[in-house]
Amino acid sequence: MMHLLKKALVISTVCSMMLVGPIKALAENDSTAEVKKVELTVQQKSELAALHKEILEKRKEVINKYVQFGVMTEEKGKKVISHLEEHYTKMEKNGFIPKYDKHHKKHHRE
Repeated sequence: MMHLLKKALVISTVCSMMLVGPIKALAENDSTAEVKKVELTVQQKSELAALHKEILEKRKEVINKYVQFGVMTEEKGKKVISHLEEHYTKMEKNGFIPKYDKHHKKHHRE
């Protein structure tokens, strides 16, 4: 009987260690860690500006096709395009470094 209790104690200890290990590792990889500030060079900003502009133009083309095919109204298409242009302007203002708002953090939890 005593031998059986010792085995049960060892098994429960090992199981506890297996559960606590991953939890401790997750705590160490906390996503709320401080974000490193990065300053882009003029060339890097230029490259990102070109890519973002290209993406903006392609997305506008897609929205215009949706309007043309009747998937969305012209009014809705203009509203979406306006939003996309505002986003591009905001990215440009921030030096093409994305800024994450505090209220979005709850959606990025793992």
